[in-house]
Amino acid sequence: MPIRTHRGRAAVYRRFWGWPLRSPKHLAAALVVVGAVATVVGLLLPEPPPSRNEAAGGRTTEYTLPPQRSAVVPTTKRPPTISVPQAGPTPTAPDPAGVAIVEKWGEAWVNHPVGADRQQWLNGLRPLTTDEFLTELSTVDPVNAGNVITGAPSAVSSTEGSMVVRLPSDIGVLNVTVNRTPAGWRVAQYDKEG
Repeated sequence: MPIRTHRGRAAVYRRFWGWPLRSPKHLAAALVVVGAVATVVGLLLPEPPPSRNEAAGGRTTEYTLPPQRSAVVPTTKRPPTISVPQAGPTPTAPDPAGVAIVEKWGEAWVNHPVGADRQQWLNGLRPLTTDEFLTELSTVDPVNAGNVITGAPSAVSSTEGSMVVRLPSDIGVLNVTVNRTPAGWRVAQYDKEG
């Protein structure tokens, strides 16, 4: 244990910080001094500017945005460096090859005979599914995949690189998304219709 002396810097600090704890009178005096210093500092600081609501006399003010311009006005200034998102992909006619992939995927989706394990089911889906989506499908229990496709697939929307195809099954209608990949059309996602 260190030896405490009454000399040196540590002793001075110890006496200074220990003074308020010597008696209740010292503590009360220290609190009064701290409160007085805080009050003086608060009075010396400048007041913040009034908010918009206070400047309007406490009334709530409604702000409206200026109307949008519909025409582009040519200027001689440099064009902005911010890129503006363009319109989405152009809709195209559905590709029958993509719809056929969804039909084959649906057949593999409901093909889980009794006694077959999950890996066999995933191997049937592998040639028709993207690798990323196959990882998600590895968490699906094949028993919950349904047992039969109840109708023909039909395209809901289609672009050059992606399609959404409606596939009816005994567990409900599946909206299957297929993407064009270097290996051809592959299933990338499905959602059940509510």
